[in-house]
Amino acid sequence: MADENYAQQTVRRAREAEQASPSGRLPVPSYASWESFPYEGELQVRPVSDVVLPEPPRHGEGSVDCHACAAQDEQYVWTDEHWRLRSTAEPTGLPVVLLLEPREHVDLHDLPVALRAGMGDLLCRVEAAITSLGGIARVHVSRIGDGAEHLHWWFMARPEGLVQARGSFAVEWDDLLPPRPRDQWEADLQRVAAAMRG
Repeated sequence: MADENYAQQTVRRAREAEQASPSGRLPVPSYASWESFPYEGELQVRPVSDVVLPEPPRHGEGSVDCHACAAQDEQYVWTDEHWRLRSTAEPTGLPVVLLLEPREHVDLHDLPVALRAGMGDLLCRVEAAITSLGGIARVHVSRIGDGAEHLHWWFMARPEGLVQARGSFAVEWDDLLPPRPRDQWEADLQRVAAAMRG
C-alpha cells in the first residue's frame, strides 16, 4: 500500500466502496437533490476507471500546435500587450462565456512574476466588464486547465433571476440552455470590449 500513489489509493478505496454497496456502484452524491442540479430521474455513478500513467498530453503541450498561440488578435474580444480575452466560437446558453489567456505560452505555475502582479486586477476588470452588461447576478471565474496547457481563465455570466443555475452547475446549464440570439450575443461582446478599453 505504501508504494501506491494518491490516485491509485483513491481508486482502490472507491472500488472497495463499490463492492460494499448493494448496487455495486458508488452512491449518487447528495447534491443530486439540489435545485441547481440539472438532471432528474434515476442516476448511476459510473464505475471508477483505472489510473492512467503517464497521463495523456494536454492540447498544445510544449507549445506544439497550440490554438491560443496560433490565434490572431482579430479573433479576440479585447487584447493588450500581455493578455487576450476571447469568447466561445458560438453563442452560449448563459449571456457570455469568456476566456482570458496570456499571450505567452505559459501555465499558472510558470506565469512570469510581472504578469502575476497584475493578474488579480485584470480578473476583477473582466468581471466588472461582464457585470456592466446589466442583468448579471454573478460571474463565475474558474481555472481548470486539464484540456489545454496554455493558461486560460473561464468567466461564465449567470443571468439575474436564473437561480437554478447558481453555483458550479452553471457550467452544465450553459450547455443545456438554448443559445442566445447571435445579434444580442455579439452586441454584448462589443459592450464588454468597450468596458475593457474604458
